[in-house]
Amino acid sequence: MKRKAIPIVFMGLVMLASCKPTVKVEAPDKPITINMNIKIDHEIRVKLDKDLESLYQEKKGTIY
Repeated sequence: MKRKAIPIVFMGLVMLASCKPTVKVEAPDKPITINMNIKIDHEIRVKLDKDLESLYQEKKGTIY
């Protein structure tokens, strides 16, 4: 009985060893694209510059 069990156990171990998962790391075929929609708004600065300019013109004759 022991002699018959040895080949069966050996075959079972061989079968378990052959079922290893494989992991493959490959570069993608297409390049990676990043789509960033950016809106740059400079209206606030223009308004601030105009306000400062009018303030300087009003205070031009004043000495601190």
